[in-house]
Amino acid sequence: MRLPKRFPDREEVAEVRAEAEQLEAGAEGATTHRIAGRVMARRDMGKLMFFDLVDRSGRIQLLVRPDELGGVDVALGDIIGVEGVPAKSRRGEPSLAVGTLELLAKIRAPLPDTFHGLTDIEQRYRRRHLDLLMNEETRRETLIRSGMVSAIRAYLDSEGFVEVETPVLQPRYGGGFAEPFITHSNYLDRDVYLRIADELYLKRLIVGGLEKVYELAKDFRNENVSYKHAPEFTMVEWYEAYADYRDTMERTETLVERAAEAAIGTTKVTFRGHEIDLARPWQRVKFVDALADKGVWTRDPDELRAKLDAAGIDTGHDKTWAQLLDHAYSHFVEPELIQPTFVHDWPIEMSPFAHRTDDDPAIVERFEAVISGMELANAFSELNDSEEQAERFAMQAEERAAGDVTAEAEDPDYLEAMSYGMPPNGGCGIGIDRLAMILTGRDTIRDVILFPALRERS
Repeated sequence: MRLPKRFPDREEVAEVRAEAEQLEAGAEGATTHRIAGRVMARRDMGKLMFFDLVDRSGRIQLLVRPDELGGVDVALGDIIGVEGVPAKSRRGEPSLAVGTLELLAKIRAPLPDTFHGLTDIEQRYRRRHLDLLMNEETRRETLIRSGMVSAIRAYLDSEGFVEVETPVLQPRYGGGFAEPFITHSNYLDRDVYLRIADELYLKRLIVGGLEKVYELAKDFRNENVSYKHAPEFTMVEWYEAYADYRDTMERTETLVERAAEAAIGTTKVTFRGHEIDLARPWQRVKFVDALADKGVWTRDPDELRAKLDAAGIDTGHDKTWAQLLDHAYSHFVEPELIQPTFVHDWPIEMSPFAHRTDDDPAIVERFEAVISGMELANAFSELNDSEEQAERFAMQAEERAAGDVTAEAEDPDYLEAMSYGMPPNGGCGIGIDRLAMILTGRDTIRDVILFPALRERS
């Protein structure tokens, strides 16, 4: 069987369906349309056959008279192209009355139960092609994510930002606290790292005078998975010269609001059992105040460990005060922040790239954005003094020596770039996958990544 290579002048199903919806029951239109898609239902009534045709935009019923077409040999799951006029069945179903039908691709493996769809979660992740075929909700959520990303790009572009690309393979990794993936470059004859963040390269571009830059990028962290963590994930990071973290707070809430309105038409969502409103302005709370309210703020590591132990929290892996503090925050504070909240002004030990606050040299201008107990964004008033940055790297080296393997490693190339003078700037990273979870109401990150990393089948 020789199948066609193309089906030109095709329209989307949704456009034709909209025209058919305007007709009276039992009536046909006069305009001819060409549509194509997959047959997802078939009902044979003798002289009249009914097919459900599905494409990316939606579903429409086909009214097919086999005798007029010289017979019809179409199976469930076949891909066909048809030409006909809009119609509405006697029962009021928007349809296309088919005048010509062409087989475009023949199905060779049976589809899952078309009524129940593909329901096994493991199979949905491993066979995403079938998940998309069988589950309209998966297709809808994929398009929501795509619309969200387009809106983010449109917003940043409209604000004068330049989209750039920075290395995925890096001689040194940095810009976050994480363990990297390591690979080997035969050309360089050395080990290199898959990036854990885009930060240090993007800020080189601020030094270079681009002033407002962003990147939508894949990042990689060689760590355990959870409902909000994946080893390969997507971030948008931006840096803006002559701005600080308060400017960045406003830009963050504006960007999320715009993305929600563009992708789902509202700022109100249901996520992890909570009704959330993403509209500006968001709540703001200081890091120290939030921990003090829970009775766990102290700079004494022994006292803090005792408080955590008393609460039944396993601190066996916490080697430093900063790690204990992060554990206290993630246990006592973060889970209770439901509506969008900026947690700002963090201890310097936890933020090696942020400016100190004006009133306390032990606190830096950093914020995390939290929604329904999940971190969405991380941002700083970026440190722009190369000598102070060198001191911060030395501070991180002490953390690493004390047992924190994720502490920031020194990057001499970054320090060299900073030495030429970096404008004051604000930077932020937002998890694209996590924002997609929020907008689609999905509880796990694997649902919003088309092809998530999975263990081999046993």
